[in-house]
Amino acid sequence: MVMSANNNQLLQSVKFFGIIHASPTLRSGCMNDNQLLRYSRQIMLPQVDIAGQQKLLSAKILIVGVGGLGSPAAMYLAAAGVGEITLYDDDHVDLSNLQRQITHYTSDIGTDKVISTQQTLNKMNPEVRVIAHKQRLTGEVLEQAVASADVVLDCCDNFTTRFAINAACVRQKTPLVSGAAIRFEGQVAVFTPGQNNSPCYQCLYSDSGEELQNCATNGVIAPITGIIGSIQALEAMKLIIQVGDTLVGRLLLLDGLSMEWQSMRLKRNPSCPCCGGQ
Repeated sequence: MVMSANNNQLLQSVKFFGIIHASPTLRSGCMNDNQLLRYSRQIMLPQVDIAGQQKLLSAKILIVGVGGLGSPAAMYLAAAGVGEITLYDDDHVDLSNLQRQITHYTSDIGTDKVISTQQTLNKMNPEVRVIAHKQRLTGEVLEQAVASADVVLDCCDNFTTRFAINAACVRQKTPLVSGAAIRFEGQVAVFTPGQNNSPCYQCLYSDSGEELQNCATNGVIAPITGIIGSIQALEAMKLIIQVGDTLVGRLLLLDGLSMEWQSMRLKRNPSCPCCGGQ
């Protein structure tokens, strides 16, 4: 590998400090020089270190929907070195997507969104295994996909799928990071079924049978989707590394017009039809 003097010095620094901080089982053979350099800015963080980066490299994340939220979330997770990212989306790229769905390009119009996103992520970080499924995630396929994931990101925009994902996560006790964006507003919440007396998505929103509002009918300003998708990626990484305070039991709200953030406490509903009996 050809490396500048500065990069070589940085690599030696990462190796030195990583070995000091890492547990004995992670001190050798876990990452090559290219990986140490690629992820050096993360490894330098004491909350991440060699051990945290290794957790990311071994992690499996499921992203449902690769539109406005799923695109930035997938890109940051791939760039950060998450080992396996599985994508589900049954739609194709059209011109109106390009304003905010940043894994797709003009030349991708007509291409399946999961394929376009897979190609973008592969170019960004070829070491990450990206699995693309052009289909709506339902039934036994949903159950198996959730069961095999370490964290699930709900980046879709329809009521039926959101509740189905939540129910599968409750049954499989898989952490769920849920995001939504519309107009100039966004929100993120994290649910960890079976842990910390966490509520579930259905504790927050009752299954009324009414379709959720979406950007196709209400519009959305592009950077809001980037902000919310990026927060979803950050929360997923925190769950994997097991560091910091996640948004479990909280709903984070952003008003982009006033640029104000609010955090609301969420309580588990003992009568919730989804998690109440857990």
